[in-house]
Amino acid sequence: MTSIFHPRRVNPPFGDPGLFVPFCYEKRAILFDLGDIHSLTPRDLLKITHAFVTHTHMDHFIGFDHLLRLMLGRKKTLNLFGPAGFLACIEGKLAGYTWNLLENDDNRLILNATEVHPDYLVCQKYRCSDKFLPQDTPVKRPFNKLLLDEPLFSVSAAILDHSIPCLGFTIKERFHVNIKKTEVDALGLAVGPWLNDFKNALFEQQPDDSIFDVRFGKGLSEKKSFVLRELREKIARITPGQKISYITDVLYSRENIDKIISLSDQADHLFIEAAFLEKERDMANQKCHLTAGQAGEIAGLARVKRFTLFHFSPRYIENEGLLHQEAMATYERVIGSRDNSSDT
Repeated sequence: MTSIFHPRRVNPPFGDPGLFVPFCYEKRAILFDLGDIHSLTPRDLLKITHAFVTHTHMDHFIGFDHLLRLMLGRKKTLNLFGPAGFLACIEGKLAGYTWNLLENDDNRLILNATEVHPDYLVCQKYRCSDKFLPQDTPVKRPFNKLLLDEPLFSVSAAILDHSIPCLGFTIKERFHVNIKKTEVDALGLAVGPWLNDFKNALFEQQPDDSIFDVRFGKGLSEKKSFVLRELREKIARITPGQKISYITDVLYSRENIDKIISLSDQADHLFIEAAFLEKERDMANQKCHLTAGQAGEIAGLARVKRFTLFHFSPRYIENEGLLHQEAMATYERVIGSRDNSSDT
């Protein structure tokens, strides 16, 4: 399945957690968690429009300073999301620096921060031009799993238990538009920027009978008009959108398991922590983390198509393969038992 998303872990599995999701053919990306992000190039980091933070333990949030430093002096808006107490953490970070020279800066960075509570969101804006001091009354709005809803994709969240609130995330592409180049050629058209406009018209669900103008050629001097439905049927193949879930730092509990399964149900790719082996289950429980076996079980119960482990305890630096083996064995057992039960 072709997708606009190409997710990759920010660090190896023994490093700080994080998932970088660049958009194919766009200078845009989103980021899950803000730990050590030095492995990402400045070019990658400047593509980020939204950063979703599971919680503000150091290994999930220390990269905020690095990202902020890189974006200073640029005309950008960075949208940030985190759990209860997130705004106070943002403000504490911002208060740790002196901002007396910002009046000479023409490029104004804006931070839009959102704090996630069980039934509502609290949103606050921090402007570089105001020395990042909040000037507005925080905005409160309802929350029902959805954090971001755009024509192309959405991001939803669940509040999980890590002895503190910790967010799990899913990004879902609505659908994917595959262009049949031979059909484009057959219509006497040339591939160009109009294809992005065409895809956006589909994502925005413009009426089937609306007229879509294709401008192409040198200086976009040529134009042909089509009924949107007819053009779609001739040059586009619609395939299901990709679903990616990101889960880390959670206690193995019935409530957490149910929420994770609901959030990541039948995901194309689940990124999930596996801090310990099953033989250290008691330690994992004390530290509110998952074992590899528990990660594999959750992946199986959610019937995800693929999963990737990360956030390994350094005690397994010489035995990384054991974590993968344990998770996969449990995943295959759960998938097999569910398949067998459905057959009967």
